Amino acid sequence: MKGILGKKLGMTHIFAEDGKTVPVTVIEAGPCSVIQVKTLENDGYEAVKVGFSEIRKPKKISKALAGVFKKSGATPCKVIREFKMGDLKVGDLVTVGMFSKGDTIKVSGVSKGKGFQGVMKRHHYAGGPGSHGSMFNRAPGSIGASSFPSRVWKNKGLPGHMGSEQTTIRNLKVFDVKPDQNLLIVRGAVPGAAGTYLEIRKED
Repeated sequence: MKGILGKKLGMTHIFAEDGKTVPVTVIEAGPCSVIQVKTLENDGYEAVKVGFSEIRKPKKISKALAGVFKKSGATPCKVIREFKMGDLKVGDLVTVGMFSKGDTIKVSGVSKGKGFQGVMKRHHYAGGPGSHGSMFNRAPGSIGASSFPSRVWKNKGLPGHMGSEQTTIRNLKVFDVKPDQNLLIVRGAVPGAAGTYLEIRKED
């Protein structure tokens, strides 16, 4: 298996062996049950579909998914994702034990939503003078020429909705693994607020 599903529990800091403080993110990773194994003959590609986080009320899932869970005999899950083919079969469990200290991983999740923001926060515009009555402090300023092209160029950085989008952070290092508690401790920050569901994959 190339990856696992998890949930961000929050950030803290740990003292390394040399005494330095290391900022880390604590992730509850797995166990994930294998719901379906896709094959080249039946589906046109090879993959493993896994689920994470048990659903307390089965009536909340669709009939299509209910059929998939019933066929596999797995407990209905909130989060379902596919990963590259591994040597697994339906009913197997994927645990955090697949990782070891020092592994390089990439983590995907939905980033924190920041609402409607201006150009200085959203696109790092420098802004204008902040004093002496300039009347031009946090405004975007000119957004295009007049006669040509007589419109605003596509992808121009303007105010708008910020955050709450699928984000991937690459080249993160596994600081520690606690298989007995299903915890993965990652050096640095990962996308999203506490409680965000994540995809953790080994870097190729």
